[in-house]
Amino acid sequence: MNKIVLHAEYGFAFILTLFIYLQLDFSFWLFLLLLFVPDIAMIGYIINSKVGALTYNIGHSVVIPAILIGASILLEIDTLLMLSCIWIAHIFLDRCLGYGLKYKQSFKDTHMQRV
Repeated sequence: MNKIVLHAEYGFAFILTLFIYLQLDFSFWLFLLLLFVPDIAMIGYIINSKVGALTYNIGHSVVIPAILIGASILLEIDTLLMLSCIWIAHIFLDRCLGYGLKYKQSFKDTHMQRV
């Protein structure tokens, strides 16, 4: 039951982020085009699972896009706000689907479940 609630919460966060993104009048097509760009962070797995987990987790931590959202609002940089919203929406969608931060042992071992 708790797992279902957790996935539902992240799904709601994804939908809310998309709603906010669209309210800011950013391009829906650009959203779709860039939504999976953060998965480039998986490139570290070419080296080994330890480096892969590190690069993946940096690209899939909520901290960096959240800081960038705050900075973009304070500095009034719309492009940064748009990209940060897409980035954090990607993270919420991943978590909704059960893809969490990675452990160095295996790509399939995440903080949410074994994929």
